[in-house]
Amino acid sequence: MDATVIEAQSRETGSKAARAVRKNDNVPCILYGPTVESTPLQVPIPAVNKLIHGRTAPVAEVQLDGETYNCILKDFDLHAITDRPLHADFQALEEGRKVTLTVPIHFQGVPLGQKNGGDTQMIVRELTISVLPENIPAQIDIDIEDLAIGDSIHIYDLDVDYDIKMADAQTLVTVVAPHIEVTPAEEVEEEEEEARTLDDLTEEEKAELSDEELAELEAAAEEAEEEEGEGEEGEVPGEE
Repeated sequence: MDATVIEAQSRETGSKAARAVRKNDNVPCILYGPTVESTPLQVPIPAVNKLIHGRTAPVAEVQLDGETYNCILKDFDLHAITDRPLHADFQALEEGRKVTLTVPIHFQGVPLGQKNGGDTQMIVRELTISVLPENIPAQIDIDIEDLAIGDSIHIYDLDVDYDIKMADAQTLVTVVAPHIEVTPAEEVEEEEEEARTLDDLTEEEKAELSDEELAELEAAAEEAEEEEGEGEEGEVPGEE
């Protein structure tokens, strides 16, 4: 894959030196690797931002003092308010040795279920994988066009030639049925239907009821009559 070319410069260590680097719109960084001695360097802010916020794997060719290092952006710190990169770690890649990194997912197509009114929910947008440097994908393409309402894609559904460092059962994308809200008029209508008594039914409607439904309505009617009778017995006549 194409890597971002970064022209880096060496730097001094220490908090005072780091503040001076940031004041010059650079990011204090560290370059390290299995066969590379830990080396402090500084990189322009735009170059680090491109790796952090890019839509492809954070792979870079770091050029320092006439040497070129194939690297990945392994870690970084951001300012809590401005999101400005404060520090970054670059891991040098070694041929034949796997590396662990995070790669963005690209969902391809519009699901069939969405075309039929469903809602597509993209739950995971990047995967952490372990892969040989020469096989690092720029992005992970997942075709979702055939997903119907109720369908999902999980990590165990993927057919890839690298190790995914996440739970196999993790759902990546799913298409759910549309949420239908009940209007107040429909709610009132349902309440009216539920409040119907035996006296409200025609003979034809009664004939369509099961013995159990008919018995329930009769019991409800008898209970209502008993409550009404108790209320009448408890009335006290007023004085004239």
